[in-house]
Amino acid sequence: MLYIGIDLGTSSVKLLLMDEKGKIHGTVSREYPLYFPQPGWSEQKPEDWLAGTMDGLSELLGGADRSEVAGISFGGQMHGLVILDENDEVIRPAILWNDGRTGKETAWLNEEIGKDRLSEYTANIAFAGFTAPKILWIRNNEPENFARIRKIMLPKDYLAYCLSGSFCTDYSDASGMLLLDVKNRTWSEKMCGICGITTDMLPKLYESYEKVGTLKKEIADALGLPDTVVIAAGAGDNAAAAVGTGTVGDGRCNISLGTSGTIFISSDAFRADPHNALHSFAHADGHYHLMGCMLSAASCNKWWLEDILGSTDYAGEQKEIADNAGERLGNNHVFFLPYLMGERSPWNDTNARGTFTGITMDTSRADMTQAVLEGVAFAVRDMYEAAVSAGVTVKRTMICGGGAKSPLWQKMIANILNMPVDLPASEEGPGMGGAMLAMVACGTYGSVQEACDAIVKVAGSVEPDPVLVERYREKYDQFRILYPALREAFGVIA
Repeated sequence: MLYIGIDLGTSSVKLLLMDEKGKIHGTVSREYPLYFPQPGWSEQKPEDWLAGTMDGLSELLGGADRSEVAGISFGGQMHGLVILDENDEVIRPAILWNDGRTGKETAWLNEEIGKDRLSEYTANIAFAGFTAPKILWIRNNEPENFARIRKIMLPKDYLAYCLSGSFCTDYSDASGMLLLDVKNRTWSEKMCGICGITTDMLPKLYESYEKVGTLKKEIADALGLPDTVVIAAGAGDNAAAAVGTGTVGDGRCNISLGTSGTIFISSDAFRADPHNALHSFAHADGHYHLMGCMLSAASCNKWWLEDILGSTDYAGEQKEIADNAGERLGNNHVFFLPYLMGERSPWNDTNARGTFTGITMDTSRADMTQAVLEGVAFAVRDMYEAAVSAGVTVKRTMICGGGAKSPLWQKMIANILNMPVDLPASEEGPGMGGAMLAMVACGTYGSVQEACDAIVKVAGSVEPDPVLVERYREKYDQFRILYPALREAFGVIA
């Protein structure tokens, strides 16, 4: 049988067709616009997601036996606010995960409602990207739109609703709304009251691997698929990517270098970070995870190369550094703070900005390119240190995302974190995880763990070098001084 994974990302929707043994039968992507109505704002039109998905599905299934398609599921960009009216029409463009407009609402939640109460209700504090502050922003700034709200959902859940008619979400994605009591896996009545909404505006909750419905007949007919195709709830993109890399069970770790960067540590038991630097979320395997999220990761390298240097030769720009890695790594005198969209973990500061520090007359193009890569890796180390301070032990990590395809970046991560980095044999991100969740929903595998054991393979590992580890330890100690020294200045500039 065949299974479809839909990865609803920020720049595009990526669709994947896979069989139960993990063989990829095809991939397709469709891009759509990203809108920035004001500096720091970030929006998309849900209708564009649906159009891209339907068009992509038609191409994906072009050479396939459509009668063999058994299930569809999702990995989706988290936290985005999608609101529908009484006629199921989209009220306004979705406010995305990397939108920074809710600084006032986030501060109000953390300072007036209080971090202790928020942690009690949801296991997390407020971050600007979360959904609840966006709801408050709508209430405060667009009261006419707020009054029309009848359904509140997350980006991938809009697709599930359009494809199946099921008003649903899963626990992993719902964890990032600041509306879910994560520990008890239920909507928080108190948080809904704070936001001025009711729980009947929120979707029904499912485990990521549960069936929520089947394809609507009109959708099935349009795609030439049986209307018995199972739709599974799916997961937030990071949880879905973790499934695709086998990061399930207790104490497993995955680092993702995509548009944003994450460190994802799975756990059998519920655990909250007492310092609130990491998010405590439900996992797609039915258990839990701790996650740190930096808002700009591989996007920093894209910005530096394409927008500043005017180059798309990623490998070429890294060649001088990679060819002289033994000499260059850990010896760079230039530092880069990767806060191009503000920062979430561990600083929770919408005013944070990107900076180059340490530039001198002999600084080269390669030095600055290296600083960008290292700055992202150092920021991943910041999140890792938050996990260590919360009592988590991690011995090695998987790595995924577009940035993870760079051998140089892999080497930096291994040495800056001082741990082996495992490379998945098939790196298809949230789409692969989504297809695997569909398999579980269809009964092909009895659990997410069973699916991972059967499908996920490791292609190789990057081991840390003791010499580079020591050099990078010193450089990291210097890097970690920079943000605290500049925090007040960032506030003044903003």
